[in-house]
Parts: sequence; structure tokens; C-alpha cells
Amino acid sequence: MGSNYRICMCFTRRFRITEPEPPPDVKEAFRNYSEGGAHMTAENLRRFLAEVQGEAGATVADAERIVEQILHKRHHIAKFTRHTLTPDDFHYYLYSVDLNSAIGSQVHHDMSAPLSHYFIYTGHNSYLTGNQLSSDCSDVPIIKALKRGVRVIELDIWPNSAKDDVHVLHGRTLTTPVELIKCFKSIKEHAFSTSPYPVIITLEDHLTPDLQAKVAQMLTQTFGKMLFCPESDLKEFPSPEDLKYRIIISTKPPKEYLEAQTFKANCSQQEKDSDDDVWGKELSNLTADQESDDKGDCDKNDHNLDDEDIDNFDNLLPSEPPVYRRLIAIHAGKPKGGLKEALKIEIDKIRRLSLSEQALEKAAEAHGVDVVRFTQKNILRVYPKGTRFNSSNYKPQIGWMHGAQMVAFNMQGYGRALWLMHGMFRSNGACGFVKKPDLLMNRGPHDEVFNPKANLPVKKTLKVKVYMGDGWHLDFKQTHFDLYSPPDFYTRVGIAGVPADETMKKTKKKEDNWTPVWNEEFTFPLTVPELALLRIEVHEYDMSEKDDFAGQTCLPVSELREGIRAVPLCDHKGEKYNSVRLLMRFEFI
Repeated sequence: MGSNYRICMCFTRRFRITEPEPPPDVKEAFRNYSEGGAHMTAENLRRFLAEVQGEAGATVADAERIVEQILHKRHHIAKFTRHTLTPDDFHYYLYSVDLNSAIGSQVHHDMSAPLSHYFIYTGHNSYLTGNQLSSDCSDVPIIKALKRGVRVIELDIWPNSAKDDVHVLHGRTLTTPVELIKCFKSIKEHAFSTSPYPVIITLEDHLTPDLQAKVAQMLTQTFGKMLFCPESDLKEFPSPEDLKYRIIISTKPPKEYLEAQTFKANCSQQEKDSDDDVWGKELSNLTADQESDDKGDCDKNDHNLDDEDIDNFDNLLPSEPPVYRRLIAIHAGKPKGGLKEALKIEIDKIRRLSLSEQALEKAAEAHGVDVVRFTQKNILRVYPKGTRFNSSNYKPQIGWMHGAQMVAFNMQGYGRALWLMHGMFRSNGACGFVKKPDLLMNRGPHDEVFNPKANLPVKKTLKVKVYMGDGWHLDFKQTHFDLYSPPDFYTRVGIAGVPADETMKKTKKKEDNWTPVWNEEFTFPLTVPELALLRIEVHEYDMSEKDDFAGQTCLPVSELREGIRAVPLCDHKGEKYNSVRLLMRFEFI
């Protein structure tokens, strides 16, 4: 197979696309485990799986199934006459994403702990199709997010222009609305298409009591018994296992009526305040309300209301819908006082606190250990700063390092930060819940917790070998990367995690080759391997312009399967290519 590239006006240059030979390590493994013969039996393969691939529990039956699948795919007739692998069959197996993946596909974490013990796949403004200012609102991005495994859907709910129905839109922008009931119906239809574990709907509520009553009716009619409605306020969150196939509502208890007189005044003032104005203040002067204000919504007076005010709502407001409040299973609270007060742990009470990405950075700097302690029992949600109009995202590591369960991302965006989010939630069978590592949940004899600022020793070292890549000639046009010659690929490999572990390295470039062979090894010492993600990117070198993107993926280090593995690559948006993949080796020392 070959490709022709035009040189000048009159000449063409032909390049042959060759099938690269298996790497030396693969040849040596075949030689060792076939005992020098020309074929590898199922028992030989079982030994290879146990000793090289780290699959100690592999049986002969497992190996026989693999042999049968390979022979069926490669030799439809031969499968009936032989039951062994040739060197090419063995290489095919190792390069097979379906048969030899780098991470597992099963849920394997303990799912019986309280919700606060898990990182939860969380969306921000889940209804937006594009940017934060003028894109359409729709149920389509909600469906896409649920199919990817996202478990927290955020909806901003506002009265329609006639004040008789509820719309979902990004308030005070040019985004076009979508009906709330349409979003609810789509959530019901797709909530558990990928994962059986609960879906949490966070509502940013801007409604009058009569419309809150209407929302309560929509919720009960749409979801019925799927709704999780505790009879009394929770003292501890239930577990994902207990909440399978349930829908959970999380928002602030209703209090808009008490603020009706100042609503417009607050809005007018807030529109004058930029995000930077608010966050330019000294940390000690910020109230908890300002620290956790979601997208500048018009509820600045929330901190003047305490729990007693909320409990007295039924007496104050005959029209206030008690049903709506009973449907709120996870209360979003904004206590009075500063951030230190907001992070206070109450013995018989749990809640969700929201902080912007900048507020979290300030909290981490001044009260990092308190944040970790707070998240052991309560839920912390982190959301993008208001100036991310293009639906970009922030580095999620700071949230995870401090135990934040809901690191909310614009799933409709793309970029390296989102690749990290995709990587984290490939963990645990991609079910949307990842058990937080013990180091974030442990307490010492003197009640001490993990200190994200502490200098820690190396706990584990990961060795990564990049053998080769393939599949680009099947997924891209021959002139996609270069008009005049085949591509010059190189691979970047690195770690995203705690600051001490973060690094990025790269292979040499391989010129004029659709099937590059690198055979380069890299070593990564890790102080907190539990929070480390392996970043992999392939680029095509361009002498005169910016290097072309050729694929990426991100894998949780804690989930990596040792040995020689096939690693499929994804596009900018995180969608898997049909054919592009790398052959790599992973080893822990």
C-alpha cells in the first residue's frame, strides 16, 4: 500500500505504507513464552498473562478464549484446524484495544460508602450547546453528558416571559431557552443508559413560589418513585449503591420571596460588578456567600437568612410550596460569616457548598487542611469562573487534591483540562463515581488530615515505554498533516497530579512515516500516585507552523494494567478515533 504526494507542478513522490515489525520486546516475549517454537499455546499465553501482564488470576480457559477470538478475527477457517498463535497473531493480540486494553472496564471500587467519599462526574451549565453568552440551550448536551457517564447535571431555571412556565437558560445572557420539562424528560430517558448509579440534578433556582410549586409537580410527575426524597434532613449521605437508579435534587431551600423587594436592586448592582472586582478583595473580608456565589446570581442577601428563617417559611408564606422543599435531598447552604465559618463541620448536618475556581484557590492557600476535613463529610462543588465565556475549563487537580467531590466542568468545551476530566472518570468502569483515595479520608490520632502542601516522599515509580503507533492512514486523508510527504509524528507523555508529580516528556520525531516506531522509555517518580493521571498526546511536527494535533488520551495511573498494552487515542473533543492507537508498556517499580 502506498501514497502519492505532489512535488512542484510536474512530479509526484510515492511513499509506501509498510506494516512495521513487532517491537523487539514483543518478539522476545513470544520467543520466551513459546519456548523457542513457532507457535504459542493457550498455556504459554496464560503464563505470559500472569508473569508479564500482571494478570495473576488468568486461567487456561481465559487464554483459550483469547486465542479463539484472535483466530476468529484473523483466520476464519484456521480456527477450526489450529489452536495456537503465530508471532503475527500474538502482535495482533497485544495491539487489540478490545482484548488488551490499558485499563479495566468493570466497576471495582467499594460503592457502599457515603456519597461524600467519591469524586462525582459533574457538569456545569449542562444545557448549553456552546459558549456561555449566546449559544442555544438544549437537552442535547445533557443527553451527551449522561451517555458519557456524567452524574451531576446543572440546570438554571427561570420564569418564562409570561411568568407562567419555567425555562432553562443562562440568566442575563443572549442564550436561547429550552423548556424545563423537556430537560427532565430527557434526563429520565438517558440517566442510566451508561451507569446505574444516581444522577444528581443541581438547580440554580430563580423562581417565585408558584413556579417552584410547578417545578415540584414536574419533578414528581416525570420521575415518580425514581426521586430520592428523605423524610427528614440527612445526617450522612447515602451510598451510590443504595441510590442506584435514583434521581437526587440539590439546590438551596427556597427563600426568594423574602428577597423580592430587593431582587431588582441587587441585580442592577451585580451587573456592575465584574468577577475580578469581587475576587480582588482580601480573603478575610469575603463572606461565605460571596465565596460561594454561583455565577453572580441575584441572591446576595442569602447570608442574612439562617436555618431558623428557612424552617419558618411555611408560617411566613402560605403560598410557599412545602412539596418543593421536601424534594431537595442535598441542601446547598451558605452560612453566615467568612470562609472559615463556611467550612465548619456540623455534627448532625450535611450540606453542599459551592466555590468558584478562584475561591477554591484562595481557600486552598489559607485553609487547605480545613477544606480536606470539610469534604470528608460534606460535598464541595467547584465551578468555572464567570469570565470563561468560551466554555473553557480550569485545572481540576486542585479540587481533587482537596477532596472536592463535584469539580464542575463545561462538558461542551474541549482542551487539555477537559481531557484530564475524561481521564479521571475512565476510572472504576467509567460509572461516574470514583472512590476518593484513603489519604483524603484518613484521620490521624490527633484528628490530623491530609495536607496538600506537605512535601511527600516518592511512593511509587511508573515506567512507560512508547513502542509504536498506527491507524492514522485509516482515519485521516493522506494530505491531512502534510501536502508533500507522510507525517512526522512524535509522542508527548507526562503526569498530571499534585504539583510535585507534574511533568511532560517527549519522544524523538519519526519522519515520513504513517506507522512510527519510537521504542523510547520514560520514568515518572510519583509522590501521590492515587491522584496521578498519565497524559499521552501525539503531534505531527511542522517546521513552518504550529505542530498538528494527532490524538490524545489520559489514563488514571491507579487503573493502569501492567505489561504491554494497546492504547486508543481520541480527538480534541475526547471522542475515540476508529483506528488510531499506540502500543505501550507500563511497569511499576
